[in-house]
Parts: sequence; C-alpha cells; structure tokens
Amino acid sequence: MKRVIINIILILGALGALGLSVLIAINNRVLLTTSERIITVEEAAELDADCILVLGAGVNGERPSLMLADRLDRGLQLYFAGASDKLLMSGDHGRVEYDEVNVMKEQAVAAGAESSDVFMDHAGFSTYESLYRARDIFLAERVIIVTQPYHLPRALYIAEALGIEAWGVGADGEDYYGQSYRDAREALARVKDVFYCMTQPEPTFLGEQIPVWGDGNATND
Repeated sequence: MKRVIINIILILGALGALGLSVLIAINNRVLLTTSERIITVEEAAELDADCILVLGAGVNGERPSLMLADRLDRGLQLYFAGASDKLLMSGDHGRVEYDEVNVMKEQAVAAGAESSDVFMDHAGFSTYESLYRARDIFLAERVIIVTQPYHLPRALYIAEALGIEAWGVGADGEDYYGQSYRDAREALARVKDVFYCMTQPEPTFLGEQIPVWGDGNATND
C-alpha cells in the first residue's frame, strides 16, 4: 500500500511538472512573438488603421471602471492623433442591466469624438470574441488594439492567428487593485486562447456585417 501511495505521488508530481512546463512554454511563446507589435502612440499615429479597437472592462452603472477609463483615454488619444478615424468599442452587453459599450461610446462622444466614428460591438464577451467579430462583423483588417500592457500580448496573438494585421498600444495607468490575481489569471488565459486559436470556434453571436468604414450610429441601440 505504501508503494502504491508513493507511485501516485510521483505520478501526480510528474503531471504537475509537465503542466507547469506547458504553461511556461505557451506564455513565453505568446510574449515573445508579439513584443515587436507593441508600439507607442506616436508610432501608431503613422499607421492609418481601419479602426482603434478598445477592449471592454468593468463598468459601475454608467461609469467606467478605472481600467476601462484608462483604455478609453488611450483610445481617444490615438483617435485624435490620427491613428484611425474609427473607434470600435467592444465589450459585454449581454444583459439589459449591464452595458459596457454604451458607456464607452458615451464617454468617447463626450470627449469630442464624432458619434458616427464610434462603433459598438455589443457581443464582445471575451478577447477572442472581440477580435473574431472585429474581423467577421466589422470587416476590420488593420487594427490598433488598446488595453492594459499585461493583456496586449494575448490580444495580439489572437489577432495574428485570425489573420488580422494588428498592433497594440498599452493603456498605462496607476497600479490597479488585484493586479497580482489578474496576472495569474492572464497566464492561464493565454493557454486557453492558444488552443482557441488552433480550433477557431465561432463566437457566441455573429450576425449582419457592419463595415467599420461606414456609420457607427448603425450600432446604436
């Protein structure tokens, strides 16, 4: 019985070590293959991208969370710098009582963006789905992605796997509460999305195409 227990412990230890090795290898791959596509606002201003994709984050009623506010500020900075004349706000609007994208658009318009330049993706429930829909619903081919620096490598990796020409600009802000937890979660999310990119499942919703070079008011609700 003792030998059996020892063998089980050894097997579990070996499986754990293998899992950790896979986790580290995938994370290194994502980080190394995307680092050259993380650029500055000044570099992005020269790109003339199809759109600036601002990835959603939490909202408190009609107010963006601190992380989302920083993403919006960076997205607007790029818009006014001429990186693209279109903003694509992609986030969670899966319930009537929770709506990231209208908050995002309202903030952008209040800051001076033209309403017709601001598109809303109401079904951007994850990073993978936001990029899949940016390609298939909004027909974006050249995209500048805006999110926090820890999140950018995964977003850029997904974009490349989906055939989108993408660059990333970090939404740098102050230290966010709970960042250690987000960093750990992100390491696991990178593994999940590498496998998503291999199989490329459809997002929760697709639907009618709304080209990003058109009128953003077509996405108003």
